[in-house]
Amino acid sequence: MLREKIDSLLAQVEALQAEQAVEAEELRIRFLGKKGSITQLFDEFKTVPPEQKRELGQLINDLKNRATEKINTIKEQAGEAEQKQSALDSTLPGDALPLGAQHPISITRSEIIQIFSRLGYSVLDGPEVEDDWHVFGALNFAPEHPARDMQDTFFITSGDNPVILRTHTSSVQVRAMERMKPPIRILCPGRVFRNEAISARAHCIFHQVEGLYVDENVSFADLKQSILLFAQEMFGQGAQIRLRPSYFPFTEPSAEVDVSCNICKGKGCNICKGTGWLEIMGAGMVDPNVLEACGIDSAKYTGFAFGMGVERIAMLKWQIKDLRLYFENDVRFLRQFEAV
Repeated sequence: MLREKIDSLLAQVEALQAEQAVEAEELRIRFLGKKGSITQLFDEFKTVPPEQKRELGQLINDLKNRATEKINTIKEQAGEAEQKQSALDSTLPGDALPLGAQHPISITRSEIIQIFSRLGYSVLDGPEVEDDWHVFGALNFAPEHPARDMQDTFFITSGDNPVILRTHTSSVQVRAMERMKPPIRILCPGRVFRNEAISARAHCIFHQVEGLYVDENVSFADLKQSILLFAQEMFGQGAQIRLRPSYFPFTEPSAEVDVSCNICKGKGCNICKGTGWLEIMGAGMVDPNVLEACGIDSAKYTGFAFGMGVERIAMLKWQIKDLRLYFENDVRFLRQFEAV
């Protein structure tokens, strides 16, 4: 009886076939699993008369080995077939990967740096977490100046020289003048922080690019010509500038700089509010007190400084009307700059 079962199972094993690896695994369980047909033969083998155990035991072992070999072969063949089916066809055209885009702030910042680099300016960076001296004290800010108020500045510590988040990149200029000797011609791009309510026209985080030129016989005419060249490089050769008197603690004389509207060409539109002009930066001659505070002889050297908001320049260049778009990472907004 047991001999007949062995012969029957051997015939079934020899006839096994499967096209998928999962089917081959089902065959293994069916024949070799804990409750498989071949496994059950070993239970029946316990009742076999002693004189038949040697012969039938050998047959069962041979059956088990043959079944294991046959099922493993089927698994390998099925696996190779599935791999060939799933293999990539290198002759088919590939799917184009979506291209990323630079952020408009990065694009504008790079363009500003490239323009002034051609004028001989070197780029310097500095810490965003600063002390009061480098942000305010060395720049001729009086102790009672409104910019020191908590409404404008993020304070980290208190004391005589508190640690703060810088409100402008002029602190980098101070550090440069402390360790460099004239001539100094530097550009200071970076992120700054001010305690302001977030709206379409203001944000508590924004980016600046400030420039400084200190040497003998530097004049206001040099400042005006440098800014005019920048405006024409950034907004087109037809761009014009105008300088309006202003006040900054660290420059004297000081001016607000406007550029002719590149949308209406100075005729007046809703972007420039009908004036034909758009404000782009503040500038002026470095106050002698600032030079002396940084260890530079104000009797021998003069200099000019300017500073602009990168968001502001980007708004004018691409007519972006809401500052918050720069920080929201909306893919629909960013994809508009893929070709820039």
